Amino acid sequence: MLKLNNVEVKYVGVILVLRGVSLEVRDGAIVALLGSNGAGKTTTLKAISGLLHTELGEVTAGSIEYDGSRIDGMDPEQIAKRGIIQVMEGRQVLGHLNVEENLLLGGYIVKNSDIKKDLDMVYDYFPKLKSLRHSTSGYLSGGEQQMLVMGRAMMAHPKIMLLDEPSLGLAPLIVDEIFDIVTRFNAEEKTSVLIVEQNARAALSITEYSYVMENGRVVLDGPSSKLADNEDIKEFYLGLSKLGEKKSYRQVKHYKRRKRWL
Repeated sequence: MLKLNNVEVKYVGVILVLRGVSLEVRDGAIVALLGSNGAGKTTTLKAISGLLHTELGEVTAGSIEYDGSRIDGMDPEQIAKRGIIQVMEGRQVLGHLNVEENLLLGGYIVKNSDIKKDLDMVYDYFPKLKSLRHSTSGYLSGGEQQMLVMGRAMMAHPKIMLLDEPSLGLAPLIVDEIFDIVTRFNAEEKTSVLIVEQNARAALSITEYSYVMENGRVVLDGPSSKLADNEDIKEFYLGLSKLGEKKSYRQVKHYKRRKRWL
């Protein structure tokens, strides 16, 4: 189990970004972390994966534990070797390498792995990558690059996969495909998933538990099915009125009622 206990994060020692964040990801679960831009979602993932250290950030209070051991003082490679793999926002492919070379890099931390078997596993989840395996990664479409970075993470046989905005900038049909594959990978490989999303509708549809962040804090959490029926979630994250109807941009822009959790 992954557990964050009252985590506080500062950048360059003075910029407070996370303010007492607590959350859990049970073994084999898919959990969502929802919120708008600047809420602290990506910083939370980087605190878990150790990537804060590369950006002059640090956990200044609280603790992050995985399987009963603290990991917040470890470097990213140590955390990755424990099976916690982050798929970063923005589809960070190595553009000068081809698809298969990108995938092979994902498996370097796994000792005594069967590379051919691992590649076949990824190609089974993403058949399109097999047909593109000799293509230069930098020329792939956004959806294909998202498949590639997820496949690269799968090569590491993660125990927990941290997904940062996998739907960003993608067409709805591609988003549906990506989320279907996340669900299947979770079920077949028993990999826990913590998914950061602004697309609340998509995230709530595949997760069993969700947290909502605003201004560096968790302001609401609960079973995803229950949050999907929450009036504030419907109104501020799903764009629905009390009657379940879609609201216009003008309605959303001019609506002044405060969220109940503020």
